[in-house]
Amino acid sequence: MPSHRKLGRPTAQRKAMLRGLVTALIENGRIETTEARAKEVKSIAEKLISAAIKESDNYTSKQGKISTAKVDAKGNKVTVSKESKRGNTYEVVEREVKTDMVTVDNPSRLSARRKAMNWLYRVKDEKGNRINLVNKLFDEIAPKYKGVNGGYTRIYRIGPRRGDGAEMVILELV
Repeated sequence: MPSHRKLGRPTAQRKAMLRGLVTALIENGRIETTEARAKEVKSIAEKLISAAIKESDNYTSKQGKISTAKVDAKGNKVTVSKESKRGNTYEVVEREVKTDMVTVDNPSRLSARRKAMNWLYRVKDEKGNRINLVNKLFDEIAPKYKGVNGGYTRIYRIGPRRGDGAEMVILELV
């Protein structure tokens, strides 16, 4: 018996469709799709969420150096003129180095984050700013389900689709 549904698509199209649906589910919390697609997406999403729950507290903090550009009172970067060995002059952004506490993922958490990155597309909000869905998965969704064993999603049937009669459902995070 095969491990997944083929959904009437070639492999590349099927994976792209499922990635898009999983991304939409994590981003919005609910999607409307056909029953067969929802069952596949549910399987993938639950595996990602359970991995995020397992690895949610698996990181360490350490002192790290952070290099940032110096900014003047107006918010513009401060530049300095430099001269190269050949006599050319050019502008360089002046930088300042700060020491700050940074979180460092342990290897198993890093692996889980990379697996999630393979299933989630990069998305932007209305203003065009990038939303990091992997951070959302690990920092917002996983703590919500801490202590729950499975059953992170729910499927509601909403009736057949007009046109081809495919059974439509709403898949949402519980």
